[in-house]
This record gives sequence, C-alpha cells and structure tokens, in this order.
Amino acid sequence: MIQFSGFEKNTKVIFKDKNLLKQAFIHRSYINENPGSNLSHNERLEFLGDAVLELVVTDFLYKKYPNYTEGELTAIRSALVNAIIISEVASKIGMNDYLLLSKGEAKDNGKARQYILANTYEAYIGAVYLDQGYNAVNKFVTATLLPHTEEIVAKKLWRDAKSLVQEKAQEFVGVTPAYKVLHESGPDHDKHFTVGILFGSDLIAEGKGKSKQEAEQKAAEMALKVKNWME
Repeated sequence: MIQFSGFEKNTKVIFKDKNLLKQAFIHRSYINENPGSNLSHNERLEFLGDAVLELVVTDFLYKKYPNYTEGELTAIRSALVNAIIISEVASKIGMNDYLLLSKGEAKDNGKARQYILANTYEAYIGAVYLDQGYNAVNKFVTATLLPHTEEIVAKKLWRDAKSLVQEKAQEFVGVTPAYKVLHESGPDHDKHFTVGILFGSDLIAEGKGKSKQEAEQKAAEMALKVKNWME
C-alpha cells in the first residue's frame, strides 16, 4: 500500500488523520476494482475542496486587484482554477505518484489523467480543510497555485481568446473575424477539426481541436500571437 509520509514531507502538511489523507487520493475506479477494501473514494472531499479553493482564490484576487470589476475577477478566477493549470500544479508537487486507481486508469496518462489529478488536488484541499482548517488550506494554495496568477494577468490569459481577438480586430483592422472549417477528419466519435480565422478574405491563422469550438479558440489564440495582440 502507498505510504504518504514522503508527500507530507514535501508539502509540509502533516495530517492528524492519515485515513483522510489517503481518501483524498482514492479514485472511484480503485473502489470499483477493490470492493472489499472498506475504503471510500474522494468525490465528497472534492466537492468540499472545490468550494474551499474557490473561497481562497476569490479572497486573494479581491484583495490583490482592487480596481478590477466583478466580471474580470470571475474570469481570472476561472482561468486560475481550470483543470489544466490545477493538474500541472498537482503533478509538480508529486500527486501523480500517490494516486490509487484501477489498473485501467493507471495506464491512461492522457486527458483523463489531467482531470483525475485536478480533482485529486481539490479533494486534498477538502481533506486539509477538515484536518487542519482554513488557514492551512490558504497556506498550501498560496504556495502551490496562486503563483500562477501573475502570468495569467500579465498575458491576459483570463480573457476569452475569441472575444479578445474580435475586440482587437475591430479596433486595429476595422473588421469582425470570421471562422471557417478548413478540414475535418476522423469518425463521428473522434472528430478532428482544423478551423481558420479570417479578417475579411485574409486567412490569419489556423487552429486544431476535437470540436469546432475548441479549434476556433485555438485559431483565435494563434491570431493574437500572429498579430502580436497578446499584451
């Protein structure tokens, strides 16, 4: 069985209730594969941790950016607590090494693992909150997640790329961007799209994705880079 002492040492959070710490890392698939283990999966802890994390981040942003509107603060918070960033943070602090998964889930290191890691980070926050209280959570999130805020704000990563490129295109070029599917491949259950963004008849950039919406976002991001409108 996995020992969590190394993780506790790494995060400097020593749990009073070790079972609570272990539960934060137990994915539903592990319970399904080990029904007689008398263990519980981490989904209730994740539910709690999600709310506590939102409060910590909201409190931090409210104090750090006094001149930002509610809408801007909401967008920055969404950019900060999205699954990709949280999974990167979780991976960086070694959570991947402690996950309790089914054999099938353990083999999958793709997008599904990202979401499992992000959910585990939130479940861990729920466990810290129950074991040690809000201040301990605040300290942990401040050390691991909040340092990403500066980059998100500096590079305007909190802005929706499609909205931003439309605003910039209207301001500098006097046109509203249009999107066109350039290529479509794959079976219905696994489609891949290549979408172009056009200013009038000029193709500015392309983006790829598993949905038209994702490809459009990628195309908009590329157009911002091509036009040097990121700042």
